[in-house]
Amino acid sequence: MPAQPSTEASAPAPVSDYALLRALACDVATSAAEMIRKRRTEVFASPSDRRADGDSVRSKTSETDPVTIVDVESETLIRESLARLRPGDGFLGEEATGNTEPASETGVVWVVDPIDGTVNFLYGVPAYAVSIAAQVDGKTVAGAVVDVPQGWVYSAARGEGATVWRPDHGSKELRVSETESVGMALVSTGFGYQAERRIAQARLAGSLLPVVRDLRRIGAAALDLCLVAAGSLDAHVEHGLNPWDFAAGGLIAEEAGALVRVPPTSARSPQGELVLVATPKVYHELSAVLEELGFLGPIA
Repeated sequence: MPAQPSTEASAPAPVSDYALLRALACDVATSAAEMIRKRRTEVFASPSDRRADGDSVRSKTSETDPVTIVDVESETLIRESLARLRPGDGFLGEEATGNTEPASETGVVWVVDPIDGTVNFLYGVPAYAVSIAAQVDGKTVAGAVVDVPQGWVYSAARGEGATVWRPDHGSKELRVSETESVGMALVSTGFGYQAERRIAQARLAGSLLPVVRDLRRIGAAALDLCLVAAGSLDAHVEHGLNPWDFAAGGLIAEEAGALVRVPPTSARSPQGELVLVATPKVYHELSAVLEELGFLGPIA
């Protein structure tokens, strides 16, 4: 039968604490975004320049999977800020700690992507973000995603809804679109860095194109999920994301009314598990389509 959205159990801390964690995530993510904007002009000669020195860009899982010195600097800034403001919390970050998760003395673990959309950042494509989520017992309770080029701050706390703050426009409540059928759904997706997975993901994309209104590939999953929350997209489907890719954006979309299926925080990209986020009616139809196509399970 079609996959059902995950239902995250309530964590023991009161909702008021979630609001404080949300505010902290917003503040720290905004500071990191300001640093990233400044550092890009210092590391690269122009918005389209990718010719940084060899110490500024290196590869991770494959030659097409880069990490820049600014990714590392952003994570260091975030880690040090959170450690100073909330000593004893755990930290799970993409660059410095990777797959390790230091024990939390407080019950709170911060899940951080210092730059989601590094390839976009590297090429000067204006779609990359800082993503910070607070988790309790492996469940996201607060989070923020900052669209770095635009300075937009998406955020949510469990049970308190989701908002976006935009310079010169202030704060606005987020709500998913009213799209009710998969045939009218604008769906975003993404692709991994390994050739074998890309082949399978391309096959899925080709199978979805005749079924949905259209597909988009933005290149930053955290922003994709926030765009679902804002009603600019109707769904996001992607296999093989890491927890730092979806922890904050998934909560923001859920608090805006989306149904959300995400892997546990222990999952990692090589396992290829599915992330599915969509408006309620599109979610159920899209789940059925994915089941029929044989893509509800992982793409390893």
